Amino acid sequence: MKTKFILALDQGTTSSKALLFDRNGKCCASAQKEYKQIYPRAGWVEHNPLDIWSTQMAVASEVIAKLGILPASIAGIGICNQRETTIVWDRKTGKPIYNAIVWQDHRTADFCDQLKSDGYGTMVKEKTGLEIDAYFSATKIKWLLDNITGARKKAESGQLAFGTVDSWLIWNLTQGRSHLTDITNASRTLLFNIKTLKWDKDLLRLFGIPEKLLPKVKPNSTVFARTAGHVLKAKIPISGVAGDQQAALFGQMCFEKGMVKNTYGTGCFLMMNTGEDPVLSNHKLLTTIAWQLDGETKYALEGSVFVGGAVIQWLRDGLNFFRETKEVERLASEVDDNGGVYFIPAFTGLGAPWWRQKAKGLIYGITRGTTKAHITRAALESIAFQSQAVMEAMEKDTGLCIQNLRVDGGAVENDLLMQFQSDILGMKVERPRMQETTALGAAYFAGLAIGFWKNMDEISSQWLQGKEFTPKIPEPQARQRSREWQEVVKKAF
Repeated sequence: MKTKFILALDQGTTSSKALLFDRNGKCCASAQKEYKQIYPRAGWVEHNPLDIWSTQMAVASEVIAKLGILPASIAGIGICNQRETTIVWDRKTGKPIYNAIVWQDHRTADFCDQLKSDGYGTMVKEKTGLEIDAYFSATKIKWLLDNITGARKKAESGQLAFGTVDSWLIWNLTQGRSHLTDITNASRTLLFNIKTLKWDKDLLRLFGIPEKLLPKVKPNSTVFARTAGHVLKAKIPISGVAGDQQAALFGQMCFEKGMVKNTYGTGCFLMMNTGEDPVLSNHKLLTTIAWQLDGETKYALEGSVFVGGAVIQWLRDGLNFFRETKEVERLASEVDDNGGVYFIPAFTGLGAPWWRQKAKGLIYGITRGTTKAHITRAALESIAFQSQAVMEAMEKDTGLCIQNLRVDGGAVENDLLMQFQSDILGMKVERPRMQETTALGAAYFAGLAIGFWKNMDEISSQWLQGKEFTPKIPEPQARQRSREWQEVVKKAF
């Protein structure tokens, strides 16, 4: 093939990225652009869909220019995206009817509570693998249809289109010719049956959503469509799409049953490959589709920690503890331990394994001797403690003993956090040399579909370890710290 690169579009919660990968899985160029977060009311989080599109196109153009290549040198495009974030637009004009309602948004929490009290939780979980929660797309769609003038009538007549961010990007990349999603993003809507692998009519009735609104669902690694000729100035196949966490699981080469990765981003997202059978959790984890490749569907268990790296952003922007995020490790290292301070960062409720939508954040154990270094260290440790709670739930649900954890995301550059994560888990933590594993996973899906890479054996050899962390504190001490944190968590309820 004359073409030499795969373009990965990584559309995240706070920024859009574009990366170019060569045949060795090496990132040859990257670009990133942040965009505005919109908070109309307490608990509401929105994005302007046009900001999502414009920033994504800006970084795609930038990364091509940086490397000095022609768009014709791009063999395919892989897309990974923030999941659950909900956009509804007019099919004729292509304009959104409202802002994107972000996965963090909790405006539909009361409706979710009502559904659960009405006894729908078991039925929904059996079909979707998910909890009824404002986190997912279905109640966000319902809110839009109920609150935007004329939206429901237009949806019922087929004038509107719903999409998660991947669908919105594909629609715009193809100039409205393709209304598509992939199976992993579909599995996060509360509308997709993960056993039949179809949109579920019972769920559509429950949430009051017309099927005409929904995109067609495709496997992760296939040619979805081609870009319109004037978009990126070439007709490039969009050949791989996945939700960001599934893309990271694939990019981390967690191909075997029982392998686990944790992505430390705005939130933390732990995912375990459970193989060909969905494992329904008894510990409030989510059962989701990992990927569909060559006609075979793999499943995963997932625990979503709503506030991970966001707690560091809050210390920086909300409390002005430091100017730049990279200063957090230095400040936390000024003290030997947390001084008895525990931090529960329930800014938007608590996710797995608690699923307490209305939990509130707290800082506990403050004394006259507490400094901002102690609070900062406690905030860092809270990320590791939340991740540990999810890991323990995974082991209970599957009966598997997890041997090691592969990590990625912005916060894994923090050695103090990674060492504490290893200490508190009592296991090896592996940080790969290539940490943009979310984009890499999307690139691999795209490349496999078009023969850029031959098979999974070829890409497996490209995972390289960067740094390994092993436990340094005694196990009894680690268990005691965990027990203390878990007692404080209850106070947040």
